[in-house]
Amino acid sequence: MSEEPITIRPLETRAEHEACVALQRDIWGPDFVDVVPATILMVSQQVGGVASGAFDTDGRLLGFVFGISGVRDGGTAHWSDMLAVRPDARRLGLARRLKLHQRDLLLAAGIDRVYWTFDPLVARNAQLNLTSLGACPIEYVSDMYGNTGSRLHRGLATDRFIVEWPLRDPTVEQVLAGKPPDLPDAARAGPIVTIDATGPCDDTPLPDAAWVRVELPADVERLKTVEPARAGHWQQCLRRAFTTYVNTRHARVAGVYTEASTGRWFYAVDTGVGRA
Repeated sequence: MSEEPITIRPLETRAEHEACVALQRDIWGPDFVDVVPATILMVSQQVGGVASGAFDTDGRLLGFVFGISGVRDGGTAHWSDMLAVRPDARRLGLARRLKLHQRDLLLAAGIDRVYWTFDPLVARNAQLNLTSLGACPIEYVSDMYGNTGSRLHRGLATDRFIVEWPLRDPTVEQVLAGKPPDLPDAARAGPIVTIDATGPCDDTPLPDAAWVRVELPADVERLKTVEPARAGHWQQCLRRAFTTYVNTRHARVAGVYTEASTGRWFYAVDTGVGRA
């Protein structure tokens, strides 16, 4: 679609909330069992939740962000449950704009910690969440949502990263200003965790180095179509790597990047090995 003025604002009318429900079904599919109904979208806005949309000049809903506010670890926090943009409206930067709108609303409400999930196998989502927004993975959860009935989730378990987005953190503010910190050279030269020619990395010892690179597919959706077994092996490899590095060893996923010479994608993991 051509670029045109787009307005991002909270959903206001029953019709807009219903349009958000319809958009959920359009994107996740008619059999998706976790659709958020219009009433919950409306009620959430009364208690610190966010239900906002991106609208074109004709009032058509192009995308939305939805989340609920509550308490985590003794303090107020926000769980951003859904973010979606219509396929014909992608490449307009709406996902990032919706997240920044959400950030503005939450800061105005006195909330400065946000959490959400994303599929670690999807490179474009990793790029958005880590590189463009400055969020940080804090936990890897195996099959977090189970069988959702969504066509987007068919063929693989719903493994997810839980990420934290500390809205006032100086590093986050630096990222949002378009000046993300550079990864050190060591992060781009660490040993690689990836699948091999025959299957997942179950029998391969995980590297015990200060920096480790965990490879992810450049296009997992295509891989699920042409090589579904390989996509499954890749998920198993990431599951093993991140449940070990992040969940058990409390390593930091410092970023994600693509290697210019090969087109391969990697998570850069700071394990802390060798430091006092």
